[in-house]
This record gives sequence, C-alpha cells and structure tokens, in this order.
Amino acid sequence: MSDTSYSEIIKNGLWTNNTAFVQILGLCPLLAVSSTVINGLGLGLATTATLIFSNMLVSMIRHWVRPEIRIPVFVIIIASTVTVIELIMHAWFHELYKILGIFIPLIVTNCAIIARAEAFASKNPIVPSIVDGLFMGLGFTAVLVTLGAMREVLAFGTLLSHAYLMFGEAAREFSITVLSNYRGVLLAALPPGAFIGLGLLIALKNILDKKHAAREKQGCSAHTVAVSTS
Repeated sequence: MSDTSYSEIIKNGLWTNNTAFVQILGLCPLLAVSSTVINGLGLGLATTATLIFSNMLVSMIRHWVRPEIRIPVFVIIIASTVTVIELIMHAWFHELYKILGIFIPLIVTNCAIIARAEAFASKNPIVPSIVDGLFMGLGFTAVLVTLGAMREVLAFGTLLSHAYLMFGEAAREFSITVLSNYRGVLLAALPPGAFIGLGLLIALKNILDKKHAAREKQGCSAHTVAVSTS
C-alpha cells in the first residue's frame, strides 16, 4: 500500500476531498436528482457501488494494462459496472429506477469515478482501492441526502416521502410531515434551488474548516509558548 493510511482515505472521502464539496464533480445528477432524501439516497448508493467495484477491478488489472490504453479500459470497466447496477435497479427497485431515469446510466460519465480509477485505484492494491471507493461514494451520498433533505422540507414540508420505493411497502410509514398545511417553495424543488442549497452547504463546510484550522493554529502556538518557557 502507498503511504496514505486508511484514516486519511476515509477522511479524504468524507470531508477533506469530498467529491461534491471540494472536487465539485458529478454536479449534473447532484442538482437534478436531489429533490428528496430517497432520490438522493438511491443515486448515492448506486454511485457508491460503482466506485467500489470499478476501483476494485481497476486495481486488480493495474499491472497488466498498458498506460496508452488505460483510460478506454477504465471506461469499459465503469460502463460494465453501471450496466449491472442499472439492471439490478430495474429488476428490484423499478419505481425508483423510473424516477431517477437517465441519471443511472449517466453515472458512467461522472468524472469522479474515472478520477478515482486514474488517481488512486490504478496505483494502489485492492483493499485500499475498495476503501477509497466506499468512502468517496459515502461522502457523495451524504451530500445528496443532506441536500435532498433540505429541498424536500422546503419544497414539500416532508422527510422520507416515498421511502417505500427503496425499502418496500412497510416503509410507507417512514414519511415524516415536518410542516403541516405547508404550500411549499417551488424554487427548492427546481435545479436552481439545488444549486443555491449546494452553495450554502459548501460555504458552511468552508466556515467549519476555517474554524478548525484556527483552533489548530492556536493550539500549536500555545504548545510552542509552553515549550519555550519550560
């Protein structure tokens, strides 16, 4: 394995190098699909599965693929993985599949997936590559779900509506009415509302990062002073 530790891989995927917050990749499905929590969760899990299996396969063949043809080979692997996931969703989650529509096959064009194959999986063993794909996917899913929750509450006044599409008929009771007799904000249901919401989430992340960096700087300064006076 490379010098990158598992803790760094996890931190990068979930926060430091988050696909949506930092790399700003995969915005087309992110903005179009995240109108509800369930829609965001469905696409996020499909993307995560693609990242895991494509990273694993790329890592497995990395010693046998010539550099000149690596990108076409990676694309074939990703496209094959997405096709399998699409068929599974078509068979077992058909209603959710119809809602997500074209954005399931369009996972193939998500730059984050080919980027992880090129930047990480092609240079690392299988297990670290799987972990990288898992947490990059979970970081992307977390943004989709968070943005979906924001938009669903503002647009419809509910949370987890249509949960039965993913979890079965028993999940019809999962729906939560956050705001009763709520007329909703149309902008939140449209892609421009998603764009604004994502911008607010990125701003919040930057604020938290700056506060964390300031605390670390203060801690280092206090430690330096203590050492110099001892």
